Amino acid sequence: MSESQAVSKADSETVLVSEQLSQSYGSVSVLSEVSVTIDSGSLTAVVGPNGSGKTTLLKTLAGLLSPAEGAVQYLGPDAEREIGYLPQRPSFRPQFSTLETLEFYTALVDDDPEELLSRVGLRDAADRRVEALSGGMTRLLGLAQATVGNPPVVVLDEPGSGLDPTMRKRTFEVAHELANDGTAVICSSHDLALVEQWADHVIVLDGGSVVDTGSPAELCRAHGAESLWEVFDVTIEKPDDQVAVLGVDDE
Repeated sequence: MSESQAVSKADSETVLVSEQLSQSYGSVSVLSEVSVTIDSGSLTAVVGPNGSGKTTLLKTLAGLLSPAEGAVQYLGPDAEREIGYLPQRPSFRPQFSTLETLEFYTALVDDDPEELLSRVGLRDAADRRVEALSGGMTRLLGLAQATVGNPPVVVLDEPGSGLDPTMRKRTFEVAHELANDGTAVICSSHDLALVEQWADHVIVLDGGSVVDTGSPAELCRAHGAESLWEVFDVTIEKPDDQVAVLGVDDE
């Protein structure tokens, strides 16, 4: 981390908090008393096995779900769009190019669609129809759409899910660049190696509850672990003779 980046992290402010957040679907409890703090200029990763409540937490933080109990409070600056959101499986209207797609969204706010395409590395695909995009390119277009209007908070649900290693790395690079520009970025991911490399802060979720939190280095020190994989292994509860399953869908 450069000196300028270190100063930026030190000057970060809390922009989003959840307090005693609980969520359920019918009689099934998905989140239980989850309290998190999200700061500007930071990349926060939420990790956990399938069924741990990651997607539900992110949707609730993004304001797409109302909590059954507790509250989510946005504390960031006034903005035309306070929170941007990338779902696990973004989809776009066919027969439109990537540039035309972003032009539709940027018409609602003051933003430059060509600059957004450049930010995620899709400038050369500006004229390509969205139905002709690869899975990775579709995810990058979704990431560009999530940042339309420069929202102070961007929530990314499994941005690298199902992508090849190069594309997975690219999504984290873009998220990291957004954080360095002052955006508060929250993402869920099963790629613990990339989380360890790029995340400033990690929230370990299991059974709908936060079981540990801290920077990757802090978590490794606290558990005497050499990697985030080892931290995950010792913090996640699992039946005897079984391993915690890492997958795509957690609801």
